Amino acid sequence: MTTIAVIGLGTMGLGIAQTYAAAGFSVLATDAVVAARDSALTRLRDTLAPRVAAGKLSEADLGALIARITVVSGPEAMAAADLTIEAVVEKIEVKRALFAALEAVVAPDAVLATNTSSLSVAAMTEGLAHPERMLGLHFFNPAPVMKLVELVAQPATSEAALARARRLTETAGKTVIACPDRPGFIVNRCARPFYGEALAMLEEGRSASEIDAAMLAAGYRLGPFALIDLIGADINLAATEGLAAAMGNHPRYHVFEALRRQVASGDLGRKTGRGFLHPDRPGPAPADAGAITARIEAALVNEAAWLLSEGGTTREGIDTALKLGLNFPRGPFEVGGTPRATLAALAAAAPPHLRGRYDPAPGLESL
Repeated sequence: MTTIAVIGLGTMGLGIAQTYAAAGFSVLATDAVVAARDSALTRLRDTLAPRVAAGKLSEADLGALIARITVVSGPEAMAAADLTIEAVVEKIEVKRALFAALEAVVAPDAVLATNTSSLSVAAMTEGLAHPERMLGLHFFNPAPVMKLVELVAQPATSEAALARARRLTETAGKTVIACPDRPGFIVNRCARPFYGEALAMLEEGRSASEIDAAMLAAGYRLGPFALIDLIGADINLAATEGLAAAMGNHPRYHVFEALRRQVASGDLGRKTGRGFLHPDRPGPAPADAGAITARIEAALVNEAAWLLSEGGTTREGIDTALKLGLNFPRGPFEVGGTPRATLAALAAAAPPHLRGRYDPAPGLESL
């Protein structure tokens, strides 16, 4: 019996435990907080109760799923794990200490995986005796529902570790996409222009309604401002600031004042009752909706091409990741045509602080 260990029993960690248990794996789970450990299985049962009530999950199957998860006191009780996944606080010193504890008890070939969305996987190997088994498995929330998992290889990661992590996670029903150990991985990095160009146009005088309506007309399920409202403007700002810092504050990751002002206002989106658009919906698409879409998609294609040029992923992987991770109707490399003319026009009109934002990626023309 293959055993999966999950450390951290918040919403994400409990969702990851559920994902593997539902696929038939034995799961060992723990959390540093006693109350989180004690309540984990009750919280999971409560989460799944509506599925039972709707006839989508039988009581017997629910019982079997719960029975596959054993809550243990800590990492020292996880010696049997073949794959360990941490979903603890995003502090690298906490994660390093956890992996050191795990390495001391698990088998020599057991895989150590982090669910980090913002930290360097390579940086987590510091002090490990076997960095070759360290990798990233970035799940998206809610983990049982979202199909995408980003598989992150750091320079020392072995092919055997990557193969095991991929096999076990694909067996759990996920689409696993290889990506480099670069800030933002694929989705969080390549999504920045979707928000950024919309915020740039907002600062130029366009309305959130017009911009979102244009993207809806182009087949997107949510416009950029509706998506910020769903995520939370504060969460979006933190992700944008983190990526900007990690990328040396390059203009492609500029943090627009419109986003800072929104957060300062307290209107963060759905969770506060009002956001850029929420509770309203976009109005009719403007006459120049095509130009709005072309601008945002040009920036999306360019950012994807920059990531592709750095290695560690593929065009198909980037397209699949953005379609699964953000529900985009098409990936950036499926947009068609070349964005070079659009980028050149944007560069010519860009203010000094955004100079360089629209520089074309290497090989963009050939794509």
